Amino acid sequence: MTLQRRTLALAGLGAAFGLPRIARAQAGDWPNRPVRIVVPSAAAGSADTAARALAERLTATVGRPFVIENRPGLAGTIGTDHVVKSAPDGYSFVFISSNAAVNETLQPRRPFVLTRDLVPVAAVNQLYLIYAIAPQLPARTFEEFLAHGRANPGVLNFASSGPGSMFHLSTEVLRRRAGVDMIHVPFRQYSEARTQLMAGQIQLMADAVFTLEPLIKGGRMRGIATSGPARSTLFPELPAVAESFPGFDFGLWNGLLAPVGTPAEIVARMNAEVNKVLAEPAFIASNARLDIQLTPGTPAAFAELIARDVDRMREAVRVANVEPEA
Repeated sequence: MTLQRRTLALAGLGAAFGLPRIARAQAGDWPNRPVRIVVPSAAAGSADTAARALAERLTATVGRPFVIENRPGLAGTIGTDHVVKSAPDGYSFVFISSNAAVNETLQPRRPFVLTRDLVPVAAVNQLYLIYAIAPQLPARTFEEFLAHGRANPGVLNFASSGPGSMFHLSTEVLRRRAGVDMIHVPFRQYSEARTQLMAGQIQLMADAVFTLEPLIKGGRMRGIATSGPARSTLFPELPAVAESFPGFDFGLWNGLLAPVGTPAEIVARMNAEVNKVLAEPAFIASNARLDIQLTPGTPAAFAELIARDVDRMREAVRVANVEPEA
Protein backbone atom coordinates (compact mmCIF):
# COMPACT_ATOMS: atom_id res chain seq x y z
CA MET A 1 0.00 0.00 0.00
CA THR A 2 1.36 3.42 -0.91
CA LEU A 3 1.83 6.16 1.66
CA GLN A 4 -0.98 8.15 0.00
CA ARG A 5 -3.42 5.23 0.21
CA ARG A 6 -2.42 4.53 3.84
CA THR A 7 -3.08 8.18 4.66
CA LEU A 8 -6.55 8.03 3.10
CA ALA A 9 -7.34 4.81 4.98
CA LEU A 10 -6.35 6.39 8.28
CA ALA A 11 -8.46 9.45 7.51
CA GLY A 12 -11.48 7.23 6.92
CA LEU A 13 -11.11 5.65 10.36
CA GLY A 14 -10.65 9.04 12.02
CA ALA A 15 -14.25 9.79 12.97
CA ALA A 16 -14.41 6.68 15.14
CA PHE A 17 -11.12 7.09 16.94
CA GLY A 18 -9.93 10.65 16.80
CA LEU A 19 -7.57 10.08 13.87
CA PRO A 20 -6.92 13.31 11.96
CA ARG A 21 -8.95 13.72 8.76
CA ILE A 22 -6.44 16.27 7.45
CA ALA A 23 -2.79 16.28 8.41
CA ARG A 24 -1.92 19.50 10.19
CA ALA A 25 1.69 19.35 9.06
CA GLN A 26 3.76 17.50 6.54
CA ALA A 27 6.03 14.65 7.60
CA GLY A 28 8.90 16.30 5.74
CA ASP A 29 12.20 15.17 7.17
CA TRP A 30 10.67 13.61 10.29
CA PRO A 31 12.35 12.87 12.56
CA ASN A 32 15.03 15.56 12.60
CA ARG A 33 15.45 15.59 16.40
CA PRO A 34 14.96 13.16 19.32
CA VAL A 35 11.56 11.49 19.60
CA ARG A 36 10.07 11.09 23.07
CA ILE A 37 8.18 7.97 24.15
CA VAL A 38 6.38 8.46 27.47
CA VAL A 39 5.86 5.35 29.57
CA PRO A 40 3.09 6.14 32.08
CA SER A 41 4.39 3.63 34.62
CA ALA A 42 7.49 3.17 36.74
CA ALA A 43 10.86 2.10 35.39
CA ALA A 44 11.74 -1.62 35.34
CA GLY A 45 8.14 -2.81 34.88
CA SER A 46 7.10 -4.99 31.95
CA ALA A 47 5.83 -2.00 29.90
CA ASP A 48 8.99 0.00 30.57
CA THR A 49 11.20 -2.94 29.63
CA ALA A 50 9.33 -3.47 26.37
CA ALA A 51 9.37 0.25 25.53
CA ARG A 52 13.11 0.52 26.09
CA ALA A 53 13.83 -2.51 23.92
CA LEU A 54 11.71 -0.99 21.13
CA ALA A 55 13.27 2.47 21.52
CA GLU A 56 16.77 1.02 21.29
CA ARG A 57 16.00 -0.66 17.99
CA LEU A 58 14.15 2.38 16.59
CA THR A 59 17.16 4.54 17.43
CA ALA A 60 19.35 2.15 15.44
CA THR A 61 17.06 1.72 12.44
CA VAL A 62 15.69 5.28 12.09
CA GLY A 63 18.97 7.00 12.93
CA ARG A 64 17.56 9.46 15.49
CA PRO A 65 17.32 9.05 19.29
CA PHE A 66 14.07 7.59 20.65
CA VAL A 67 14.09 8.56 24.32
CA ILE A 68 12.05 6.91 27.09
CA GLU A 69 10.49 9.19 29.69
CA ASN A 70 8.74 7.59 32.69
CA ARG A 71 5.74 9.51 34.06
CA PRO A 72 3.93 7.14 36.45
CA GLY A 73 0.87 7.90 38.53
CA LEU A 74 -2.89 7.31 38.75
CA ALA A 75 -2.73 3.95 36.94
CA GLY A 76 -1.11 5.53 33.89
CA THR A 77 -3.39 8.56 33.67
CA ILE A 78 -0.75 11.19 34.47
CA GLY A 79 1.72 10.18 31.77
CA THR A 80 -0.99 9.57 29.19
CA ASP A 81 -2.61 12.96 29.82
CA HIS A 82 0.79 14.61 29.43
CA VAL A 83 1.04 13.22 25.89
CA VAL A 84 -2.59 14.11 25.13
CA LYS A 85 -1.66 17.73 25.89
CA SER A 86 1.63 17.62 23.95
CA ALA A 87 2.09 19.17 20.52
CA PRO A 88 0.84 16.80 17.77
CA ASP A 89 4.07 17.11 15.83
CA GLY A 90 5.29 13.51 15.79
CA TYR A 91 7.81 13.96 18.59
CA SER A 92 5.67 12.74 21.51
CA PHE A 93 4.20 9.24 21.82
CA VAL A 94 2.81 7.29 24.74
CA PHE A 95 3.47 3.58 25.30
CA ILE A 96 0.23 2.39 26.87
CA SER A 97 -0.76 -0.97 28.27
CA SER A 98 -4.12 -2.73 28.45
CA ASN A 99 -4.73 -1.09 31.84
CA ALA A 100 -5.67 2.01 29.83
CA ALA A 101 -8.73 0.11 28.57
CA VAL A 102 -9.74 -0.57 32.18
CA ASN A 103 -9.34 3.11 33.10
CA GLU A 104 -12.01 4.04 30.57
CA THR A 105 -14.53 2.48 32.98
CA LEU A 106 -12.90 2.89 36.37
CA GLN A 107 -11.74 6.51 35.98
CA PRO A 108 -14.77 8.42 34.68
CA ARG A 109 -13.23 11.73 35.76
CA ARG A 110 -9.94 11.31 33.89
CA PRO A 111 -9.12 14.41 31.79
CA PHE A 112 -9.11 12.62 28.43
CA VAL A 113 -10.95 9.93 26.47
CA LEU A 114 -8.66 7.27 25.07
CA THR A 115 -10.62 6.76 21.86
CA ARG A 116 -11.07 10.49 21.24
CA ASP A 117 -7.88 12.22 22.29
CA LEU A 118 -5.17 9.82 21.07
CA VAL A 119 -4.26 8.35 17.71
CA PRO A 120 -3.41 4.62 17.61
CA VAL A 121 -0.03 4.21 15.95
CA ALA A 122 1.16 0.63 16.43
CA ALA A 123 0.41 -2.37 18.59
CA VAL A 124 3.67 -3.83 19.90
CA ASN A 125 3.17 -6.98 21.93
CA GLN A 126 0.91 -9.17 24.00
CA LEU A 127 1.72 -11.34 26.99
CA TYR A 128 -0.24 -13.44 29.42
CA LEU A 129 -0.27 -14.03 33.14
CA ILE A 130 0.59 -16.96 35.34
CA TYR A 131 -1.15 -17.75 38.62
CA ALA A 132 1.23 -18.75 41.37
CA ILE A 133 0.49 -20.00 44.87
CA ALA A 134 2.46 -20.11 48.10
CA PRO A 135 4.63 -23.24 48.39
CA GLN A 136 3.30 -23.85 51.91
CA LEU A 137 -0.18 -24.69 50.61
CA PRO A 138 -1.18 -28.36 50.40
CA ALA A 139 -2.48 -27.84 46.84
CA ARG A 140 -0.15 -28.63 43.97
CA THR A 141 -2.42 -28.20 40.94
CA PHE A 142 -5.00 -25.70 39.71
CA GLU A 143 -7.92 -27.98 40.56
CA GLU A 144 -6.48 -28.81 43.98
CA PHE A 145 -6.11 -25.11 44.73
CA LEU A 146 -9.71 -24.38 43.77
CA ALA A 147 -10.91 -27.30 45.90
CA HIS A 148 -8.82 -26.04 48.84
CA GLY A 149 -10.26 -22.55 48.44
CA ARG A 150 -13.85 -23.80 48.29
CA ALA A 151 -13.25 -25.84 51.44
CA ASN A 152 -11.81 -22.79 53.25
CA PRO A 153 -14.00 -19.80 52.31
CA GLY A 154 -12.65 -16.39 53.28
CA VAL A 155 -9.30 -17.78 54.41
CA LEU A 156 -7.11 -17.34 51.34
CA ASN A 157 -5.67 -13.98 50.28
CA PHE A 158 -4.86 -12.96 46.73
CA ALA A 159 -2.58 -10.07 45.75
CA SER A 160 -2.89 -7.37 43.12
CA SER A 161 -1.10 -4.18 42.16
CA GLY A 162 -4.24 -2.22 42.97
CA PRO A 163 -8.01 -2.21 42.45
CA GLY A 164 -8.87 -2.41 38.77
CA SER A 165 -5.43 -3.57 37.68
CA MET A 166 -5.29 -6.50 35.27
CA PHE A 167 -3.89 -8.64 38.08
CA HIS A 168 -6.92 -7.74 40.20
CA LEU A 169 -9.59 -8.10 37.52
CA SER A 170 -8.30 -11.41 36.17
CA THR A 171 -8.15 -13.00 39.62
CA GLU A 172 -11.50 -11.52 40.69
CA VAL A 173 -13.21 -12.93 37.60
CA LEU A 174 -11.46 -16.27 38.13
CA ARG A 175 -12.54 -16.62 41.75
CA ARG A 176 -16.13 -15.68 40.91
CA ARG A 177 -16.35 -18.16 38.04
CA ALA A 178 -14.72 -20.84 40.21
CA GLY A 179 -16.87 -20.11 43.25
CA VAL A 180 -13.94 -19.47 45.60
CA ASP A 181 -14.26 -16.87 48.37
CA MET A 182 -10.88 -15.11 48.73
CA ILE A 183 -9.76 -11.78 50.18
CA HIS A 184 -8.21 -9.14 47.93
CA VAL A 185 -4.97 -7.57 49.20
CA PRO A 186 -3.68 -4.71 47.00
CA PHE A 187 0.02 -3.74 47.06
CA ARG A 188 1.52 -0.38 46.20
CA GLN A 189 4.79 -2.12 45.30
CA TYR A 190 3.94 -5.39 43.56
CA SER A 191 7.41 -6.80 44.22
CA GLU A 192 6.38 -6.95 47.88
CA ALA A 193 3.54 -9.29 46.93
CA ARG A 194 6.05 -11.75 45.49
CA THR A 195 7.99 -11.69 48.76
CA GLN A 196 4.85 -12.26 50.80
CA LEU A 197 3.70 -15.07 48.52
CA MET A 198 6.99 -16.89 48.98
CA ALA A 199 6.65 -16.44 52.75
CA GLY A 200 3.09 -17.79 52.72
CA GLN A 201 1.46 -14.56 53.92
CA ILE A 202 -0.35 -14.27 50.57
CA GLN A 203 -1.65 -17.44 48.96
CA LEU A 204 -2.23 -16.45 45.32
CA MET A 205 -1.02 -13.87 42.83
CA ALA A 206 -1.04 -13.26 39.09
CA ASP A 207 1.90 -11.74 37.24
CA ALA A 208 3.54 -11.82 33.83
CA VAL A 209 4.77 -15.31 32.97
CA PHE A 210 8.37 -14.25 32.40
CA THR A 211 8.44 -12.27 35.67
CA LEU A 212 7.59 -15.28 37.84
CA GLU A 213 9.37 -17.91 35.75
CA PRO A 214 12.67 -17.93 37.72
CA LEU A 215 10.86 -17.96 41.08
CA ILE A 216 8.60 -20.83 40.04
CA LYS A 217 11.34 -22.89 38.43
CA GLY A 218 13.51 -22.18 41.48
CA GLY A 219 10.85 -23.70 43.75
CA ARG A 220 10.12 -20.49 45.66
CA MET A 221 6.47 -20.45 44.55
CA ARG A 222 4.23 -22.87 42.67
CA GLY A 223 2.70 -22.15 39.25
CA ILE A 224 -0.77 -23.60 38.75
CA ALA A 225 -2.31 -22.07 35.59
CA THR A 226 -1.99 -19.38 32.93
CA SER A 227 -4.46 -16.75 31.74
CA GLY A 228 -4.34 -16.99 27.94
CA PRO A 229 -6.54 -18.93 25.53
CA ALA A 230 -3.76 -21.52 25.13
CA ARG A 231 -0.94 -22.87 27.29
CA SER A 232 2.27 -20.93 27.82
CA THR A 233 5.36 -22.00 25.91
CA LEU A 234 7.39 -21.46 29.12
CA PHE A 235 5.06 -23.69 31.17
CA PRO A 236 3.40 -26.12 28.75
CA GLU A 237 2.70 -28.50 31.62
CA LEU A 238 0.35 -25.99 33.29
CA PRO A 239 -3.27 -25.72 32.15
CA ALA A 240 -4.76 -22.53 30.79
CA VAL A 241 -7.66 -21.36 32.96
CA ALA A 242 -9.74 -21.42 29.76
CA GLU A 243 -9.53 -25.23 29.77
CA SER A 244 -11.76 -25.23 32.86
CA PHE A 245 -13.60 -21.97 32.20
CA PRO A 246 -14.14 -21.45 28.46
CA GLY A 247 -13.66 -17.92 27.22
CA PHE A 248 -11.35 -16.90 30.05
CA ASP A 249 -8.74 -14.64 28.46
CA PHE A 250 -6.76 -12.02 30.38
CA GLY A 251 -3.49 -10.63 29.15
CA LEU A 252 -1.44 -7.49 28.87
CA TRP A 253 -0.87 -5.68 25.59
CA ASN A 254 1.31 -2.69 24.84
CA GLY A 255 1.29 -0.20 22.02
CA LEU A 256 2.11 3.31 20.84
CA LEU A 257 -0.32 6.21 20.52
CA ALA A 258 0.15 9.88 19.62
CA PRO A 259 -1.79 13.08 20.35
CA VAL A 260 -4.81 13.57 18.13
CA GLY A 261 -3.87 15.80 15.22
CA THR A 262 -0.51 14.13 14.62
CA PRO A 263 0.01 14.14 10.84
CA ALA A 264 -1.21 10.95 9.22
CA GLU A 265 2.04 10.67 7.25
CA ILE A 266 4.00 10.53 10.51
CA VAL A 267 1.58 8.00 12.01
CA ALA A 268 2.06 5.82 8.92
CA ARG A 269 5.86 6.23 9.00
CA MET A 270 6.09 5.42 12.72
CA ASN A 271 3.87 2.39 12.23
CA ALA A 272 6.11 1.16 9.43
CA GLU A 273 9.26 1.66 11.52
CA VAL A 274 7.78 -0.21 14.49
CA ASN A 275 6.62 -3.08 12.28
CA LYS A 276 10.11 -3.25 10.79
CA VAL A 277 11.56 -3.76 14.29
CA LEU A 278 8.89 -6.34 15.14
CA ALA A 279 9.94 -8.33 12.07
CA GLU A 280 13.62 -8.54 13.05
CA PRO A 281 14.54 -12.19 13.71
CA ALA A 282 16.67 -11.33 16.76
CA PHE A 283 13.89 -9.18 18.23
CA ILE A 284 11.35 -11.95 17.64
CA ALA A 285 13.62 -14.52 19.28
CA SER A 286 14.38 -12.40 22.35
CA ASN A 287 10.67 -11.85 22.98
CA ALA A 288 9.74 -15.48 22.29
CA ARG A 289 12.16 -16.56 25.02
CA LEU A 290 9.98 -14.56 27.43
CA ASP A 291 6.71 -15.92 25.98
CA ILE A 292 5.90 -12.47 24.59
CA GLN A 293 4.00 -12.36 21.30
CA LEU A 294 4.79 -9.49 18.95
CA THR A 295 1.73 -7.96 17.27
CA PRO A 296 2.60 -6.08 14.08
CA GLY A 297 -0.31 -4.49 12.23
CA THR A 298 -1.91 -1.30 10.99
CA PRO A 299 -3.02 1.69 13.07
CA ALA A 300 -6.61 0.80 12.15
CA ALA A 301 -6.20 -2.73 13.51
CA PHE A 302 -4.76 -1.34 16.75
CA ALA A 303 -7.71 1.06 17.02
CA GLU A 304 -10.09 -1.88 16.70
CA LEU A 305 -8.19 -3.83 19.36
CA ILE A 306 -8.41 -0.94 21.82
CA ALA A 307 -12.11 -0.31 21.21
CA ARG A 308 -12.86 -4.02 21.60
CA ASP A 309 -10.82 -4.26 24.79
CA VAL A 310 -12.51 -1.22 26.33
CA ASP A 311 -15.84 -3.04 25.94
CA ARG A 312 -14.41 -6.32 27.20
CA MET A 313 -12.85 -4.72 30.28
CA ARG A 314 -16.08 -2.87 31.04
CA GLU A 315 -17.76 -6.27 31.31
CA ALA A 316 -14.89 -7.62 33.45
CA VAL A 317 -15.28 -4.68 35.82
CA ARG A 318 -18.99 -5.45 36.09
CA VAL A 319 -18.39 -9.14 36.79
CA ALA A 320 -15.65 -8.33 39.32
CA ASN A 321 -17.98 -5.79 40.97
CA VAL A 322 -15.28 -3.11 41.11
CA GLU A 323 -16.67 0.37 41.76
CA PRO A 324 -15.51 3.25 39.53
CA GLU A 325 -13.81 6.16 41.21
CA ALA A 326 -16.16 8.80 42.61
